[in-house]
Amino acid sequence: MAPAHNTSPPGRTRSSPYMEWVKTLPPARFNLAISGMLFCPMSELGVDPSTLEINGPSAYGHPPLVEAVARHCSVDPACVVIAEGTSMVNHLAMATLVDPGDEVLVESPGYELLPATLRYLGAEVRSFPRPRETGFQIDPAALRRALTPRTRLIVLTNLHNPSSALTPESTLREIGAIAAEAGIRVLVDEVYLETLPGPLPRSAFHLGPQFVTTNSLTKAYGLNGLRCGWALAEPDLARRMWRLNDLFGVIPSHLSEKVSLAAFHAMPRLRARTEAHLAAHWKLLDTALAGCGVIEWLRPPSGTVAFPRLTRGSVDAFCSQLLDQHGTRVTPGEFFGAKDHFRLGIAGTTDMVAPGLKALRALLDAW
Repeated sequence: MAPAHNTSPPGRTRSSPYMEWVKTLPPARFNLAISGMLFCPMSELGVDPSTLEINGPSAYGHPPLVEAVARHCSVDPACVVIAEGTSMVNHLAMATLVDPGDEVLVESPGYELLPATLRYLGAEVRSFPRPRETGFQIDPAALRRALTPRTRLIVLTNLHNPSSALTPESTLREIGAIAAEAGIRVLVDEVYLETLPGPLPRSAFHLGPQFVTTNSLTKAYGLNGLRCGWALAEPDLARRMWRLNDLFGVIPSHLSEKVSLAAFHAMPRLRARTEAHLAAHWKLLDTALAGCGVIEWLRPPSGTVAFPRLTRGSVDAFCSQLLDQHGTRVTPGEFFGAKDHFRLGIAGTTDMVAPGLKALRALLDAW
């Protein structure tokens, strides 16, 4: 069955068709629409149950957790804002930075929740391109041309959602210079950045005060249930975000804060788990797509998702046939503003990803 794509007018948004699609579809035998790491068991965190409490000091974040995020990101604790997942810290950041009627530039293709949230906040959303032909890289000159005197914010993801393309620091510096010249901010959603192998990547927050970044423990580490998200911002802006969250989160779950703190203590083990799992699954994906004549894609350095282009036929029909005949689900690219693409996730369990990729290749060969 074809997905219920977003047909709402470009005015103020009250819902996310993409999230509704994700949450309400029946289970698939092989679900390649999942975009995050396989769920991390509690045993990986080394949690001592005797240290867990239901209630505790966390009016504006549990202080040890705020300090752990600050150490993890090499920033002052005054720059850290913690809230329920990346989606909520994105909401807080955008609501703090944007007033109704302000213009915001958002990458295209891109993650639906970002422009949807901006429209809910009353912003006017315009796009700047991330062309497939350049591996979804940002052209700072094209971004500059998209600016108008009404632009107040630039929004992008790194790694790019849906393609996993890495925006190099040199490009981010150029974008930062454009923003500084215009007197505006840049919001970078970095929720997939820590899926890269090797030393922990540096947040764009370190490139200048015009940058605000967001992240969480969900996509890279499979700790979705903890809902531990954070933003990095200048201290004055961070305080405004904390105060705004009084209208939404009020007091966080202290039990989740305590377990999240344990996750930061176990970070070397979690990073090793992610790196080994994704390295094995990228080999599976490389094999599955090798020599396929009906798709085009530029392989990103890592990440949990890929975004191939189907060169013939309807993506909706392809996705429906893949599910109906092979029990395998991928995400139609229309949700990201690219109707001839589909997004597939490779970070689930191996016994789901491996046969799902084989089913995908079988249909691509028949297609």
